[in-house]
Amino acid sequence: MRNNLYKATALAVLGLTGQLLAGGFYLTLGNPDASPEARKLNAVLTIQATGCHDPATATVSGTAIGFVNGQRREIPLKLEHLHSTGMFALAQQWPREGRWVIKLTARNGEQFTNSLIAAGPSGVDRLHDKANLREFTAAEVDAMLK
Repeated sequence: MRNNLYKATALAVLGLTGQLLAGGFYLTLGNPDASPEARKLNAVLTIQATGCHDPATATVSGTAIGFVNGQRREIPLKLEHLHSTGMFALAQQWPREGRWVIKLTARNGEQFTNSLIAAGPSGVDRLHDKANLREFTAAEVDAMLK
C-alpha cells in the first residue's frame, strides 16, 4: 500500500514537472557569420525567439545602454527580421568607443523574457549574456557596465 502511494506521488511530481517546463520562452543568441542573410546586413548578433510558442508572433526590441566620455546614453536599436521564423539580426548602431550593454526585450502574448549582453571595442559578448524572465533593474544594468 505504501509503495503504491510512493509511486502515485512520483508520477504526480513528474507530471507537474513537465507542465512547469513546458511553455518556456527565451532568446537564443547566435553568431551572424553562420547566416548569409545576417552577414549581408552587417549583423554583430542574431537573436532567435525560442521555446514552446509560436515564434512568428514574438516581438523583440533592443536598446544600447552605455557610457561615452563619462555620459550615460541610451540608443533604441532597430532589429531586422530574418527569413527564419522568429529570428532577428542586430547590426551595430552604437558608437565603437565606450562600454555598452545591449538590452533585448521579447514578448509573445503573455510571455516575457529579456537579456543583457556586454558590448565594447572588441565586439559583442554573446557567450556570456544574462537572461531573466523579469525586467532587469537599473542597478543590474549598471553593474554589467562596470
